Amino acid sequence: MKKKILVIDDEELITKSLLRLLSKEGYEVSIARNGSEAMEIIKDTTFDLIVSDVRMPELDGIETIMQIRAYLKKSNKKPAPEVLITGYADAGKYEKAMDLKVADYLYKPFDTAEFVRIIKKTIG
Repeated sequence: MKKKILVIDDEELITKSLLRLLSKEGYEVSIARNGSEAMEIIKDTTFDLIVSDVRMPELDGIETIMQIRAYLKKSNKKPAPEVLITGYADAGKYEKAMDLKVADYLYKPFDTAEFVRIIKKTIG
């Protein structure tokens, strides 16, 4: 059975690229354009990994991860590891991500081989 990954990013180029890359690696990928959309998707599907942009309109990636975790816990659903991606160096966001103990934190643009290595290390 394919491992399922939720990619949350408001940049269409990023979501299309990650969809193509991760699908080629054998993963089943769902896309959300923002945190609110991700919250709706998470209600219907169990994911093995969540990849989220940090800077997005409405809910940022940190807030989205916190809300997803709260929902999964309240619903007695299995938590999923998270990988955060960002195009902006922001020490405050990085510290919050580390406080959340996310699986990894990558800066865009990232090397696709390194990204795939991190995904495989995180969920196999």
